[in-house]
Amino acid sequence: MIKFVLFIGLCFVLGGLAVASNPSPYYGVVGLVVASIAGCGWLVGLGVSFMSLVLVIVYLGGMLVVFVYSVS
Repeated sequence: MIKFVLFIGLCFVLGGLAVASNPSPYYGVVGLVVASIAGCGWLVGLGVSFMSLVLVIVYLGGMLVVFVYSVS
């Protein structure tokens, strides 16, 4: 279980770096999705599954709507 949590934590950090280092918003949103899914997996691994669900609904839903609006 420790290896799973560490792997998900590494994916979270790499997703955050992808968001910060990509000048194109199209590739930045891919990093945002990876970081959000990794954050949810990290929370599930720690036993906080309800907070993971809230993170998916609020963060991904809200941020992807803002991204689609700003791109169009």
